[in-house]
Amino acid sequence: MKTYKIRLRPTKEQEELMWKHIGCCRFIWNWGLEIQKGEYSSNGKKLSSFDLIKKLTPLKKEERYAWLNEVSNASLQTTLRDLDKAYSNFFRGAGFPQFKSNKKSKPDFPIKNERTYFAEKYVTVPKLGKVKYQTNYNVPLGREVKLYNPRISYINKKWILTVGFECENQTPELTDKAMGIDLGVKVLCSAAFGDENIVIENINKTANMKRKQKKLKRLQRKASRKYHQNGSFKKTANILKVEDQIRELSYHISMTRQNHIHQATHKLVSMRPYRVVMEDLNVSGMMKNKHMSKAIQEQCFYEFVRQMKYKCEWNGIEFTQVDRFYPSSKTCSCCGTIKPRLKLSDRVYVCPECGLVIDRDYNAAINLMKYVA
Repeated sequence: MKTYKIRLRPTKEQEELMWKHIGCCRFIWNWGLEIQKGEYSSNGKKLSSFDLIKKLTPLKKEERYAWLNEVSNASLQTTLRDLDKAYSNFFRGAGFPQFKSNKKSKPDFPIKNERTYFAEKYVTVPKLGKVKYQTNYNVPLGREVKLYNPRISYINKKWILTVGFECENQTPELTDKAMGIDLGVKVLCSAAFGDENIVIENINKTANMKRKQKKLKRLQRKASRKYHQNGSFKKTANILKVEDQIRELSYHISMTRQNHIHQATHKLVSMRPYRVVMEDLNVSGMMKNKHMSKAIQEQCFYEFVRQMKYKCEWNGIEFTQVDRFYPSSKTCSCCGTIKPRLKLSDRVYVCPECGLVIDRDYNAAINLMKYVA
């Protein structure tokens, strides 16, 4: 099962109808949650999703709720099923489902998967009609393709369709080489694959990202000054405008980092090693270093490891994480001597026994590549 995020390009009429779907689904969630709370307080029982859906039909027939008929009935029913799952999970130890507000709730809504299908230039959605989309994925086309849990959301002024597809697991023919990957701050990672040293750059040190981060700091400073000029914490129109620019730029920076990690992990997995070995890093402990916490946070180590895990699983590659106390950086990759005192500033590893001079990260990657459990 693969999940894709696809950019939609709706018309103004379709966009208005999307916002109606979001508002109606939010109303139905709050309406169903209020009924569940009242039923449990009076009878000590919870209603099933089927019982809630049966109450939905007479509600739509009332004159004051006639506007519910403007949106897809399947979206409202799926919202009640989602509520039933959240309410049932509460009795299993999860948090109690909250009422959704217009300002804080995520603007999204589910759509009916049976009547949603892709063509070359558009996707057909119930009530919305043919909506243009933009993607680099090879999306399966036709009515026969089964979609899983399709939802439309509004993220940073963009309409995004999230949908799952069943895909055949085509495991490629792997090589007889292992790969060791050492994560770092100077570079994103250094990988040892046979005699090769694959270095993935740190995108946060590029001129483009530095320029974006500098612009973000200026916007944050600008918003802070407007609060002082206002004399209170009331948000004026100018403050809201600047904060909107901050959100848009922050989202763009975050997506740039994520795209870089996707490209890096795809490059490493495409070399088809039979095994990938990485360290189990103590990221929370590393974040306690106030001098390096920001740089470590920007590297997104957890996301890198997560993507390597599932991409290795897709391609039938063995994925191994060694213990975090394994001395991969302190061990000589030539003779196996452990150098007990190795500072973080020592970027070149010099072996005191055999005299090997090698890059510190590449030395650690070689030791991970040779690791035997």
